[in-house]
Amino acid sequence: MAEPSPLRKRGPRGDQEPEPREAPQEAPVEPTSTEKKEKPLPRLNIHSAFWILTSIVTTYYVEFFKTIKEILQQESWWFVLGSCLLVVSLSVAFYCIVYLEWYHGIEDYDTSYPALIPITTACFIAAAVCFNISLWPIWSFLTPLILFIQFMGIVMLVSLLG
Repeated sequence: MAEPSPLRKRGPRGDQEPEPREAPQEAPVEPTSTEKKEKPLPRLNIHSAFWILTSIVTTYYVEFFKTIKEILQQESWWFVLGSCLLVVSLSVAFYCIVYLEWYHGIEDYDTSYPALIPITTACFIAAAVCFNISLWPIWSFLTPLILFIQFMGIVMLVSLLG
């Protein structure tokens, strides 16, 4: 006699009844990154507060504004050149953000105008080098650290606004 197939059970009278089949269970589908609704991070977090407070303490401790005033009175060409390069860098950044993105609605301006980002980056790095050269006689090897702390403080302060 042939054995019953493993998919069937023997009933009480010996006849074979089909086993009720369960519907296949689908694996839970995880939402993709675009479907996930993550709540945005708070604007003021520990990281932002740290850089802002560190920048304020550094500004007070090294008498930053008094030093900048003295540098301007000495007519340091490095500082003037760094200021001009910083103005160029910020002007291109504001052109991208305000004029292209907000006014014209071009969100992907780096593909439409590929030269803008490298120009802005080069001007900003050149400005940082000029500021370091102009302030090196005052703060010596601490100059890059002080300027970096000031830069991070400004970036975090601006991020709170936008």
